[in-house]
Amino acid sequence: MAADEKSVWIGFDLGGTKMLAIAYDQDWKILGRRRRKTKSRSGSDSGCERIATTIEQLLEEAQLKKEKIAGIGIGCPGPIDLAKGRILMTPNLGWDDVEIGNFLKKRFDCGVVVVNDVDAGIYGEYQFGAAKGARCAVGIFPGTGVGGGCVYDGQILQGAKFSCMEIGHMRISGDTRVTGSAITGTLEAEASRLTIAAEAAKAALRGEAPHLYDAVGTDISEIRSGALSDSIKNGDKVVRQLVEEAARSIGVSVANLVHLLAPDRFVLGGGMVEAMEDLIVKTVRETARANVMSVYKDVFEVVAAKLGDDAGAMGAAAWAHRKLTEG
Repeated sequence: MAADEKSVWIGFDLGGTKMLAIAYDQDWKILGRRRRKTKSRSGSDSGCERIATTIEQLLEEAQLKKEKIAGIGIGCPGPIDLAKGRILMTPNLGWDDVEIGNFLKKRFDCGVVVVNDVDAGIYGEYQFGAAKGARCAVGIFPGTGVGGGCVYDGQILQGAKFSCMEIGHMRISGDTRVTGSAITGTLEAEASRLTIAAEAAKAALRGEAPHLYDAVGTDISEIRSGALSDSIKNGDKVVRQLVEEAARSIGVSVANLVHLLAPDRFVLGGGMVEAMEDLIVKTVRETARANVMSVYKDVFEVVAAKLGDDAGAMGAAAWAHRKLTEG
């Protein structure tokens, strides 16, 4: 390897509560990682600076020079302007019209590819994890919101100008609840962790979830995936019902996508799935198969993601590698 060869790929996953940067070599060996809180309501300008300083801290800790960076891939929540590398809006972060691609290009003097965060996650699973070998793989990642992405014949499914597969914002019911956007009755309004946490807090206050109440009280910000899982394990039946209802809503959405795309694999990821994998995956799978035309019942799988928190960062880096080296 030449001394001046650019050989480091940076993958960055901008999450609703945490951001993760990972440096890889050309064989996808991890050279270092850095995780920080997102501080979503601090504003997009300070958010961009926080992203950049996180990468700089990663480089310093891994003893890597900026000049070695071959490219940066960053997965961001919400719709993305693909040509400009611009975040159009992030319903659960409060950032709108953010030129993150140009910001990072100027800061690090390298190519930058901006992609939707779940597109990055499912691409990571397609290349290295649970979706490897699939022709059409759809990712659904419930968390602060509900993100979606699709890899079709090795390519991330994208629109002509913008990212797509905003599965969480598809209307699936007549309910009037809203989440990060003003659209009512969406999958995100039915199945996000925030929705489950809000309903679980009500149940705890009513005395219907005593373990949850004793463990974390009724503060929605404290009712995270682990707390929900522990609540179920300790006999809070109403919390189990809330999670099952959310999983059934995801299952209905899976059935709709089967009729639309006939994917051979659905990958469920994110902290909530990791904390309650058996319950959520089983419920989604059974609900989906009960709601598709008979010819489709056995042509798709519903599986849990394998890469954990690394999926988005690894997928973003791999997609950047593909776009910057292959065009």
